[in-house]
Formats: sequence, C-alpha cells, structure tokens
Amino acid sequence: QVQLVESGGGSVQAGGSLRLSCTASELTFSMGWFRQAPGKEREGVAVIVSDGRTSYADSVKGRFTVSKDNAKNTLYLQMNTLKPDDTAMYYCAAAPYISWWALMRPNGYNYWGQGTQVTVSS
Repeated sequence: QVQLVESGGGSVQAGGSLRLSCTASELTFSMGWFRQAPGKEREGVAVIVSDGRTSYADSVKGRFTVSKDNAKNTLYLQMNTLKPDDTAMYYCAAAPYISWWALMRPNGYNYWGQGTQVTVSS
C-alpha cells in the first residue's frame, strides 16, 4: 500500500505560480499529477517515471514541470503562468506497473492522495 499526501495548493491570480508537493511512503515506477475540475472528468497533467522521463498534457506544456526527489520520496509539480482554466483539485497518484501508452490515464494508477485545491482567479 502506497500512501500519498499532497500539499502546496492555494489561491493565486492568473499569471502566478504555485508548487505542489506529494510526500509518498515510496516512489513507484510512475508517479503522476492529475486534476479534476467541477463537472469534468479527472485528467492527467504530468507524470514522471523511474528513469526520469516525463510526459505532459498539451494544455500545460511549457508552463508546468514535474520532478521528484528520490531521497525524500517526494514528487513535485511546479506550476507557472497559471490560468483560470487550471483551477481544479490536484491529485498525486502512483502506479507500480503501467504501460507507457497509459501513463496519462487515471485508471492506470493504483494509489491516490486526498487532493489539494488550486484556484486561479482572473
């Protein structure tokens, strides 16, 4: 059982920055950030696999950066140039085993944190 705890969410104006953190009991093969806005499906934002390769949703490329600190068992999401459309609950997720083609799909992840709210105002 992998335990995940997110932190770092908050309210910010458009154009601002936030850094999310996810402290894990262990880092698995794939660690990802997902988000869910009210009335919308949960979607993949950014993932990082054990060798450091990353994948991003098109909507956040060039603005968000996913990283991890193996020594601290911590996953990060640096979010810059935030937009109102980025407003959502952000979740950290872990997948011990997942195919590369499924990396950005929520149903490929076995373990989830409780989420942290990000609100971007215009």
